[in-house]
Amino acid sequence: MGRAPLQHSFKPLEAAPHSASLSAAATAARAGAMVSQPDLSAAPAAEPRRKLGSLRMVWRYASRYPLQLVIAAIALGVAALATLAIPYQFKEMIDSGFIAGGGDVAPHFRLFYGICVALALATALRFYFVSWLGERTVADIRQAVQQNLLRLAPGFFEENRPSEIASRMTSDTAIIEQVVGTTVSVALRNTVMGIGGIIYLFSLSPKLTAGILLGIPVIILPIVLLGRRLQNVSRTSQDRVADIGATTAEQMGAMKIVQAFGQESREADRFSLAVEANFATAKRRIRLRAIITATVIGLLFGAITTLLWYGAEGVAAGTITGGTIAAFVLTGGLVAGAFGALTEVYGDLLRAAGAAERLSELLHAEPSIAPPAHPRRFPEPSVGTLEFAQVEFHYPTRPDAPALHDFSLAIRPRETVAIVGPSGAGKSTLFQLAERFYDPQGGQIRLDGVPLTEADPADIRARIAMVPQETVIFAASARDNLRYGNWNASDEDLWDAARAANAEEFLRKLPQGLDTFMGEGGARLSGGQRQRIAIARALLRRAPLLLLDEATSALDAESEKLVQDALETLMHDRTTIVIAHRLATVRAADRIIVMDDGRIVEEGKHDALVAADGLYARLARLQFQDNLAAA
Repeated sequence: MGRAPLQHSFKPLEAAPHSASLSAAATAARAGAMVSQPDLSAAPAAEPRRKLGSLRMVWRYASRYPLQLVIAAIALGVAALATLAIPYQFKEMIDSGFIAGGGDVAPHFRLFYGICVALALATALRFYFVSWLGERTVADIRQAVQQNLLRLAPGFFEENRPSEIASRMTSDTAIIEQVVGTTVSVALRNTVMGIGGIIYLFSLSPKLTAGILLGIPVIILPIVLLGRRLQNVSRTSQDRVADIGATTAEQMGAMKIVQAFGQESREADRFSLAVEANFATAKRRIRLRAIITATVIGLLFGAITTLLWYGAEGVAAGTITGGTIAAFVLTGGLVAGAFGALTEVYGDLLRAAGAAERLSELLHAEPSIAPPAHPRRFPEPSVGTLEFAQVEFHYPTRPDAPALHDFSLAIRPRETVAIVGPSGAGKSTLFQLAERFYDPQGGQIRLDGVPLTEADPADIRARIAMVPQETVIFAASARDNLRYGNWNASDEDLWDAARAANAEEFLRKLPQGLDTFMGEGGARLSGGQRQRIAIARALLRRAPLLLLDEATSALDAESEKLVQDALETLMHDRTTIVIAHRLATVRAADRIIVMDDGRIVEEGKHDALVAADGLYARLARLQFQDNLAAA
C-alpha cells in the first residue's frame, strides 16, 4: 500500500494479563493493536526511577485549595506540638511535683487538661480539612479524567478496555483519596513529631540522642532497598484489582448469554483466577510491607532500648534526673512510633504513586482526532454532499486488514444511497469515517466540499444524524434519551418525533410517561422499542445528512411499515445513506452501492442489479427471496 499505519497520539493503557480462557484470536488481535504503540508493560521497570514523582499530579489538584491546606497544616502542627508537650509536662510534673517533695501538682494537671483540649480540637480540625481535601481532590481528578476521555477517538477504547478504565476511575481514585485524606496527614504529623521529638531529645540528653541518630541510616537502608520492590508490586496489585473489576463488568453485562449457554461454572472459574491472581500479588505486597515494618521498628526500638539502658545507669549515677529519663522514654517512644508509621506511609505513597500514574495516562492521553488550529467553516445553508475520494483505511486494531481500499463515492445533495454487501464489506466503516471517528490513511473525505481533516469534528457531527445498528439507551428518563438528538427540544417536539417514529403509543403507556426511567441499557424496553427511540432521536436532530445503519432491523412487520413511512418523510429533504438488508428500503433508494472487501463492485438501481446477476442478485436471492417472489 505504501502508507504507514495510522499512528495515534495516545498510548494504550497497560494491559492486565488475560486469563487463560481468552481465545488465542482475541489475544492476537490485542497484540496487533499494540504494534505501532509504545508498550507500557515495561512501565514498572522504570518506575523506581520515577519513585513518587507521579504524585505531583495529585498535588496540582490539591493546591487549588490553599485556604483548606493552610488550616489543615496549622491544625496538624498544633496537634503534633501538643503531643510533644505531653512528655515535657510529664517531666516538669515529676521533677518539681513528685521528686521535689510534695509540691503542688494541680497546676501541672490543669496544664495537662489544656494540652488535651488543644490536641482534641487541632486533631478534629486536621481530620475535617484533610478529609475534605482528599474528597475534593479526587472529585476534581475524576472530572478531569472523564472530560479528557470524552475527547478521545473511538480507537482509544478499542485498544483499551472500558471496564479497565472504569476500574481506574474507581479503585485508583479511592487509593488517592485515602492518601490525600489520611496518609499524607499521617506522614506530615509523624514527620513533625519525629523532627520535633529529636530536637527535644537533644535538649534532654545530647549524648543519648546522638546515639539514636547514628542508627537512622541503618533504618533508612532497608526502606530504600525494599521500597523499590514494593513499588513494582504495588503497581501490579492495582492491575490485578482492575482485572477483577473488568471481569465482573463483563460477566454482569453478558449474564443472559452466560446463563443461556450454561457457562456459569466457567465464568466462576474465570473470576476465581482473577481473584486468586490478585490475592497472590497482594500477599507479595503485604509480605514486603511486613518485612519493612518489622525491620525498621525492630532496629529502632532495639536502639532506643540500648540507649535507655545507658540512660538508666546515668540516673543511678545522678547525672540525669528521673523526670528527664521519663520524658526521654516518652519522647523516644513517640519518635520511634513516628518513624515506624512513616515506613507504612511510604508503602501507601508508593501505591498512590502507581494509581496516580495510571490516572495520569488517562488524563494526558491525546485524541487522535482533534480539531485543526484553524478549522474551516462549512457553507450555510448546508449543501448536503458527501464525497469519498480514493480512500484507504485500516482500523488501528487490524492494521493488516484494509477496511476500505481505493474507495471513491460521490453522494449528491438530497440523494438517498443504499449500501449493501456481505458482512465485513466495509459498509459501517463509511459511517465511522463520515462522522470522523477515524481519519483514513489515504485519500480524502469531503462534506459539503470541506475536507473532514480541515474541519472541527464537532461541526461535522452537528450536520449528521445517525441511527446505529446497535441502539444505545442511557440509564436515564425517556425524555433525556429523546433529547439527546436535540437537548433544547420542547415536549411538543419530543412527542412529534415519537409519533413519527411510531414510539408515541408505548411511551404514553409508561408509568411516568417521558419521565419514566429506562433502566440500564434500556432494560425496560423491547428491542423494537429501543430502536424506535433511536429513530425519534435522529428525527429531532434535524441534520442535513442522515445515516441509517439497518434502522428497521429490530422492528416487527407492522412497526417496520409505519417507521419506514416516517423515514421516507424524513429522507425527503436530506442526503441519506442507508445500510439495509430490507428490500423495501433498498428498492426506494436513488442508487444502490454494492460493496465487497472494502471496494465498490456494483452500482445502480435494483432492477438493473438483479438483471446483472452479480453479487447483488445473489444477496437478493439469499436475503430477500420471499419479497422477490411476492414482487
